[in-house]
Amino acid sequence: MAPSHAFRCCKRALNWTPVLFINLVIGWSYYAYVVELCVYTDSICCVFSTVSYLVVFHLFFAMFIWSYWKTIWSKPAKPSVAFALPSAEKELYEREQRAEVQQEILKKVARSLPVYTRTAGGAVRYCDFCQVIKPDRCHHCSTCEMCVLKMDHHCPWVNNCVGFSNYKFFVLFLTYAALYCAVICATVMQYFIKFWTKQLHDSHAKFHILFLFFVAALFFISVVSLLGYHLWLVGKNRTTIEAFRAPVFPNGPDKNGFSLGFRRNVVEVFGDQAKYWICPIFSSQGDGHSFVTRLVHIDPEQANTVLQQNGKMLVSFFFPTMLK
Repeated sequence: MAPSHAFRCCKRALNWTPVLFINLVIGWSYYAYVVELCVYTDSICCVFSTVSYLVVFHLFFAMFIWSYWKTIWSKPAKPSVAFALPSAEKELYEREQRAEVQQEILKKVARSLPVYTRTAGGAVRYCDFCQVIKPDRCHHCSTCEMCVLKMDHHCPWVNNCVGFSNYKFFVLFLTYAALYCAVICATVMQYFIKFWTKQLHDSHAKFHILFLFFVAALFFISVVSLLGYHLWLVGKNRTTIEAFRAPVFPNGPDKNGFSLGFRRNVVEVFGDQAKYWICPIFSSQGDGHSFVTRLVHIDPEQANTVLQQNGKMLVSFFFPTMLK
């Protein structure tokens, strides 16, 4: 037990290495821009441009850091106790060796839950590790060792699962990271050219500025590519997992099964109040357990009643009365 526990502790510590690396890069970029560029270099040329650069830079820097750490520290949402097998059915399930009989037990319990997706073979999705019937769009993360509601992927750069509880924060993190890099590239380019053409005297700031431009440009290209992909996913109302493996409904797999139209897809992630869209404040629609689909109409009253029977009140979900 001791070696296993020590191994898990070491693994968890190592998982923070990418986060540490990103924070070191961010810290260095802040020093290079504010101190080496704005204090040692730009203050010699123009005080007004220095102040302008600092104001814009700190605005995007603050939003970038805020959304990044919200993505890191937002605990992944897991299924409620309503999706656990009742004690009698759980005992029967664990005692039974035949897979087909186990499936009958799961199907009986799943009838009272707002669960409509199945495995590729048509079986009820059940997690043997967490011992819960998986809600729609829920998947087990081996790194986090838990089932995550509306799981998108596990991101090593934030050392956290990206899912229902923090997907909005993740998209904003990518957005502000791209804008942060764009501001650096746009304002540093003139000094990059001047240093390169020897129009400014050599100083210890030269190498910081040259390297800052290259790093910001490289990160900008990488982040924009990833941001474009996730904005496409938001518009289609898909997760990364669903983009590669279509969810299976009673009448077959359908990648667009959860798509309700572009506007309503965006609202599901960012909320129905546009003033909160740019802020890393949770405003996503729903509770992460049940979703409206194009193929199945979920009764919100029935879903909430089932989920509240176990004593856990959940946030009421936005269900349209008619699906087009």
